[in-house]
Amino acid sequence: MKVEIIRLEAGDDALVMRVAEDVFDEPVRPDRLTTYLRQPGHFMIVALADGLVVGQCAAVIHRHPDKVAELYIDEVGVSPAFQRQGIARRMLDAMFAISREHGCEEAWVGTEPDNVPARALYESRDSVAEPFVMYVYRL
Repeated sequence: MKVEIIRLEAGDDALVMRVAEDVFDEPVRPDRLTTYLRQPGHFMIVALADGLVVGQCAAVIHRHPDKVAELYIDEVGVSPAFQRQGIARRMLDAMFAISREHGCEEAWVGTEPDNVPARALYESRDSVAEPFVMYVYRL
């Protein structure tokens, strides 16, 4: 089955209404997707197989007054039935290309320490894990 890698733009909301299992953490809400796609510096790539979203990669550009622009890759998800086929790698390649077009010189992504497949993918891209501690605040 052919899998297409597509950059979503504002107005492409309908493409994300048929989603395979475990691509997103929660069901996609159309109003949130619309808002996300309309925000400058927010990007989403999806992998489509016969009109079904089987993968997604979401990222945001962070611009700083004292550092180069960087791309924060917020989410990478591929349905278990489509994993180990290079889909996540292709989505990352597409996202890296977008970030370069927007002047980013660096990209970063995080994952859980025990997510061995994700870590293998990220480390295969000539990067090494950095020590990092994260805190979450409920607002």
